[in-house]
Amino acid sequence: MEKKSLNKNLHKANRAKNDEFYTQLVDIENELKHYKEQFKNKIVYCNCDDPFESNFFKYFAGNFKELKLKKLIATSYSGSPIVGRQLTLDNIAGLKPKGKQPFKIEITEVSDANKDGAIDIDDVKFLLKNNKKNSTPLKGNGDFRSDECVELLKQADIVVTNPPFSLFREYVAQLVDYNKKFLILGDQNAVTYKETFGYIKENKLWFGYDNGGTKWFQVPNDYDIETEARIKIENGVKFFSMGRIVWFTNLDTTKRHEELDLYKKYTSEEFPKYDNYDIINVDKVSDIPMDYNGVMGVPITFADKYNPKQFEMLGIANSARWIGYECFTLIKGKKIYNRILIKNKKVKK
Repeated sequence: MEKKSLNKNLHKANRAKNDEFYTQLVDIENELKHYKEQFKNKIVYCNCDDPFESNFFKYFAGNFKELKLKKLIATSYSGSPIVGRQLTLDNIAGLKPKGKQPFKIEITEVSDANKDGAIDIDDVKFLLKNNKKNSTPLKGNGDFRSDECVELLKQADIVVTNPPFSLFREYVAQLVDYNKKFLILGDQNAVTYKETFGYIKENKLWFGYDNGGTKWFQVPNDYDIETEARIKIENGVKFFSMGRIVWFTNLDTTKRHEELDLYKKYTSEEFPKYDNYDIINVDKVSDIPMDYNGVMGVPITFADKYNPKQFEMLGIANSARWIGYECFTLIKGKKIYNRILIKNKKVKK
C-alpha cells in the first residue's frame, strides 16, 4: 500500500511539474493589445501563478492606469518552483514568509510612487513593499478550485492566465459555470475534447489572435526536455518551446467576425469522401471548397478561422463518439485523424 501511495504521489508531482510553464511578457503583450477597451473598469483575476513572478500580473499591474482597471487580483500557488525569485516574500508588506507561502495580492490603484513621471512595475514594487493592505496570506494552498480562490473568482469580471494544461477541462468548466469572461492559454488539441468542442460549437469559447508560430515558456531549471531543439537558456533561465499553444477566450474579437476567403471549387478527385460517411475530406483549411454544400472534415486548425455566421460546426470525427461518429474516419482504408465536421452556411443546397 505504501509503495502504491508513493507512486501515486510521484505521478501527481510529475504532472504538476509538467504544468509549470511561465508565459513570456512579449507573448502576453502581443495578445492583450487587442482587448484594451474591454478591460476598462473591470476586475481582473490572475489565479494560476505566483503574483509577482507571473508576467500576467506584471502586465496588468504595470498597465493598471492605462487599462483603467477597477481592481487586480492575483493568487499564488504553494507548489510554484520559482516563487520569491524576483520579489521575496519578506519584501512584501503584510506577509510573514514560511517557505513558499501562498498569498493573494489585490490592487485598486497604482500611483507614481518614485516620482519618475511614469507609472510602471517599479511603482508596483514600491506599493507591495510599503502597503500591507495589498497582500494577504491564504489559508489554503492557492489552488484555483479552493474555496478562497472561488470566492475571489466570483468577484472577477475577467480571468487572464496560463492554467495547468492537465486541468484544462476542469479549469474552463469552472469559468463557464461562473459565467466569467476569460483569456487563457491552452493546447490546441483541447479543441478535440468533448467539453471544449461543445463550448466552441455553442459560441461560449473561441480562439484569440496571436496563435501562429512557436511560443517559448519559462520552466524550472531541472525540467527534463528530451528534444534539444526545444530548449534554450537565456541569462541562466531555461525555456521550453511549444508550437501548439493558443489563446482561448470569450472576449469579443474582430477576427471571429471575418469571413474566410475561399477560392477552390469542389471536385470529387481532390476531395474524396470517407469510406464510412458521406463527408468529404479537406486536408488544408485554405483549400475548403467555396461551392460545396455538404459536410466537410477539416483540420482542427480550422477553429482559429471559425466564423459562426459563415460555417456551422457539427462535430469531430474520430475522437468524439458522443456526436455519433465512429472513432476513426477512413479514406481507402487509411485512418484520418482529428477532423472538425463543418458545413458552409453561405452555399445554397
